[in-house]
Amino acid sequence: MKNLEILTREQVAPETQGIFDALKKKVGKVPHLYATIAHSHKGLNALLTLGDNLNGGEFNAKEGEAIALAVGESNACTYCLSAHTAIGKMVGFTEEETVQLRTGEIEDAKLRALTKLAKAITEKNGLPDQALIEEFFAAGYNQAALVELVGHVTKNIFTNYINHIAETMVDFPEVTPLVASNA
Repeated sequence: MKNLEILTREQVAPETQGIFDALKKKVGKVPHLYATIAHSHKGLNALLTLGDNLNGGEFNAKEGEAIALAVGESNACTYCLSAHTAIGKMVGFTEEETVQLRTGEIEDAKLRALTKLAKAITEKNGLPDQALIEEFFAAGYNQAALVELVGHVTKNIFTNYINHIAETMVDFPEVTPLVASNA
């Protein structure tokens, strides 16, 4: 038995069916990640609410995807790397740029500061080197952006960990982590 299966609309609570309907209308399908988290209506609602609240904040869509790619790589999450590589391309990144974002070595100085700090927050359990925070501020980000970055990292860690535990089947063109997981 799997720890968490991918649920169908008929298998979820009635209040979750509305979320499935909204996702299908918005993205054309219910991604396997959400159909897995749907074992808990509150868990799915919390994740989506956090994402909705962060959207339109200090980061634009490209920066949000940059964070997701950096965190996904840090956690070696095949599902999230696959999903956010596809979405990253939709918001204007090239394939090569998505790989650079995952390593924190993109040419764009602002995105480089953002992804390096996102990776450090993830990899050092919220204790990044002060120099990376200073680089982040020097790149033009403010204190509100720092708070929201922690929110984005948290949201992405949530999905990375769910995917690891559930071994969620990838429903996007598959991308392999550059470095194997520590697991």
